[in-house]
Amino acid sequence: MVSRNLISASMLLAAGFGTCLGQTVLSWPAPDGEKLSEDYTVRVNGQAVPVYSCRVSAFPLNQVWPGYQRPMDQTELASFAYWGMSGPVTVEVSAKRAFQSVAVRPTSRGIKPAIKGRVITFRLPKAGQVTVELDGTHYALHLFADPPETGAPKAGDANVLYFGPGVHRLGKITLQSGQTVYVAGGAVVYTAIGGRGLTGVRILGRGIIDTSEFPRGQGGGSIRLTDCTDAKIDGVILRDSDSWGLTLSGCKNVTISRVKEIGFWRYNSDGIDTCNSQDVTIRDSFVRSFDDSIVLKGLKGRQQSFDDRPVRNYRASNLVLWCDWGRALEIGAETSTPEIADVVFRDIDIIRTNFIAMDIQHGDRAAVHDIHFENIRVEVDDVSPRPVIQKARDEKYAPDPSVPWVPQLFVIIIKPTSYSKDQQAGTVRGVFLKDIFVTGKPTMGSSLTGFDAEHDARGISIENLRFNGRPITSAEAAQLKVNNFAEPVRFVASAGKR
Repeated sequence: MVSRNLISASMLLAAGFGTCLGQTVLSWPAPDGEKLSEDYTVRVNGQAVPVYSCRVSAFPLNQVWPGYQRPMDQTELASFAYWGMSGPVTVEVSAKRAFQSVAVRPTSRGIKPAIKGRVITFRLPKAGQVTVELDGTHYALHLFADPPETGAPKAGDANVLYFGPGVHRLGKITLQSGQTVYVAGGAVVYTAIGGRGLTGVRILGRGIIDTSEFPRGQGGGSIRLTDCTDAKIDGVILRDSDSWGLTLSGCKNVTISRVKEIGFWRYNSDGIDTCNSQDVTIRDSFVRSFDDSIVLKGLKGRQQSFDDRPVRNYRASNLVLWCDWGRALEIGAETSTPEIADVVFRDIDIIRTNFIAMDIQHGDRAAVHDIHFENIRVEVDDVSPRPVIQKARDEKYAPDPSVPWVPQLFVIIIKPTSYSKDQQAGTVRGVFLKDIFVTGKPTMGSSLTGFDAEHDARGISIENLRFNGRPITSAEAAQLKVNNFAEPVRFVASAGKR
């Protein structure tokens, strides 16, 4: 445990400022000893911004918790940079290698870069997260722009663990009620943060929380809150989680905002998992995870289980997701809870998914109902690498290139899995998909599968589904398969366009 009075001696290192047309850019020097990217340099309004390095998955080869670290030859390096901004800025990216094509995602932002030699320039009208890809997905550059901070704590404030610019190595942080962890811009804190049975905790800042120095499964994830109420996590960058990145278990009244997760390459490194929790808001955030990105679960444990607590009143909005292996937006596979209800996913860009974009994988007893997917924008590549479950430790990624692979758009399945703990199956009632926009050459199919006549899926509707702007108004056009224990999907006419 870390003393509540810990104060960084390097908190007064200077940040950098740049202006253009009256708008301010705030950046922070990279701390000494922090390895930076060798692939890119970045300038924002003419001001140099440090470009950091992170490890990511190179291809979708996975194992189910084999108990060892993922081999390095399944990974590659990517890059990221971050800064603060109060208005429109001009971003200039210089690449160290030659390239043929550039994509700035999400494409829904409508960013059109200018290219001159190896220099890419574009205007970023407001704070948010974008990814720059040269000749495809490998060695990508992720850019995180935040609005100015307000009300940030100061070093020496009561109940604040303040980490100023610089590198900090301190093992795990065990939180106390009412405590704030503040990670300033320019700080890299090598740690894993956790707390149980707490109220009023805060994890804030613009700097980096790095969990890379924990072997797989020993850190417990970058942030893990258990049985906590009134918690807030804002602004921080989470890099290289040893397992699930940010986990809420049995929690209530939690807000997660402007969090950026990057460098998740290890087996089972989910993005944000909300388990048996209520009144949760996730917004304005970025997740690039190896495994599932945004997940709602009901978990049943052997001791101190929260499976009697529902998952209810959940809002996830204004997110950018890159899922390297599993599902971008998922409910399940574990659903040990009385109900999963009043859930809204809204205004989300899924810039990459290799398996399923939206999913309800229902393996336990919960009554799943009143689930909304609204204004979801899914980008699918012309060619997607096939996800493969590794059968042996030394197996290499070598899927048959003659067999094409297209990720699925939307899946509901009620069926026990190897993760199921309940003897009774559940139901799905009332799932509403509205304003779903898919761009890309391949057609993403979907499926709806009930378990039996009693444990079935009913009341599923789709309004304003579009493939490359073309309205989809039938199961056939949507390539939607429905089994005997699910009602046919109701397609709703809509005047909405995209």
